[in-house]
Amino acid sequence: MNFSNTSFKALTLHFVGNKNTDGRLFSSPGSVPLTEDLESKLSHFYLNKFMELPDRYRFIHASSLQFNEVYSFAGEIFNNHTAFETVSGKIAAHLFEKSVHPNIKAGELHICLFTDCLYNNHSVDVIGIFKTEDKSGFFEITEIEETLSLQYREGVDINRFDKGCLIFNVAADTGYEVCVIDRQNKGEEAKYWMDEFLGLMQVSNEFSQTNEILSITKNYITQQFAEEFQVNKTDQIELLNRSIDYFKSHDMFDKEEFENEVFHHPDTIQSFRHYETQYLDRNELELDDSFAISAQAVKKQLRVFKSVLKLDRNFHIYIHGNKEMIEKGIESDGRKYYKIYYENES
Repeated sequence: MNFSNTSFKALTLHFVGNKNTDGRLFSSPGSVPLTEDLESKLSHFYLNKFMELPDRYRFIHASSLQFNEVYSFAGEIFNNHTAFETVSGKIAAHLFEKSVHPNIKAGELHICLFTDCLYNNHSVDVIGIFKTEDKSGFFEITEIEETLSLQYREGVDINRFDKGCLIFNVAADTGYEVCVIDRQNKGEEAKYWMDEFLGLMQVSNEFSQTNEILSITKNYITQQFAEEFQVNKTDQIELLNRSIDYFKSHDMFDKEEFENEVFHHPDTIQSFRHYETQYLDRNELELDDSFAISAQAVKKQLRVFKSVLKLDRNFHIYIHGNKEMIEKGIESDGRKYYKIYYENES
């Protein structure tokens, strides 16, 4: 996506409270007047955080896509820009109806209409829906007749919003293409934004497939493999290193090739397949046997693929290579040790 030539067409603001606590919902009349300078700053505030998001979602509904409220509201706006203000109020009312969990915070709902966004080399309209909940404090210094005064105020942090989504006017028949941000991404209070309010399903692409198989592999090695085969920590780390090395050195994922290069032994491969099948069934997911590897997903997963051997609180050993260079043992007095061999010191 490219927002360099995107035009900011309209903005409406609404306050959406928790229906079961304060019960407040109201909207400012009409669109917010925007100066050129404010428009520029708001465009940066709303859009830039989505530039690096590789995940894509689409609207869904168990019965029919037409019954997904936000999908239908988006269609009304895309088909008739003059309906933007009226439909924005409907979107705010829909969010209010879903804001019933006691942990859901009240906040401002910003609804925007953009045009001329370059998406997959096509110029498209975009609807942005953002919610700001938490406020940051700041000091405001003003000058009146050569006298400076200072006041403490609270407002929205110019660098962040709490929840947001962009709806691109592409693939309307299958639920549009959507990017989502949710800083509160756990628990029921987070579920309402993705599931209850928006009603989204992740689109399967090279990022999601790479990310998913890496998660499955990591969970298998650190949980099932360690328990089933009674291996030590260095064996686990060796497998973690081999698996991430596969994704760093290949452009395409091939299931059989991956299993042979990483797990080697038929018993381990069979165990991994069984674990993968259970994981996919439990989470209602599907993975292809072959797909292009996403470098972004690999980079993201590198943070959780730990190749660190932690010994009490005294030592951390980073293991990146041959486990044969590490020897584990127990002294006659019961003290445990690791003996590390090396060829060169740097």
